[in-house]
Amino acid sequence: MSQLPPCPKCNSEYTYEDGSLLVCPECAHEWSGEATENNSDDEKLIVRDANGNQLNDGDYVTVIKDLKIKGSSSVVKVGTKVKINRLVDGDHDIDCKIDGIGAMMLKSEFVKKA
Repeated sequence: MSQLPPCPKCNSEYTYEDGSLLVCPECAHEWSGEATENNSDDEKLIVRDANGNQLNDGDYVTVIKDLKIKGSSSVVKVGTKVKINRLVDGDHDIDCKIDGIGAMMLKSEFVKKA
């Protein structure tokens, strides 16, 4: 068995290979085998909540507005506490899982850090 490097974000030793990528099961960080610690500082994504607080992977946030779920009659209610799985670049920059609803992408402007 070959020894895989630890996760560059959370230093977890439980990384595994998925095709050409290495994956961390604890923080869901994915990276290529060649790009280890050299790119992690350069590609640091900064996401801020509605109050201007910086968000990180694993933080808990609270929804500050009722959010209708597209294609469904369900609503994410104000005050729902959500754990951030990972932050991504794009319009909806928070990848999370909400109890009773499932995996979702949220905009950081509709949450505040808990």
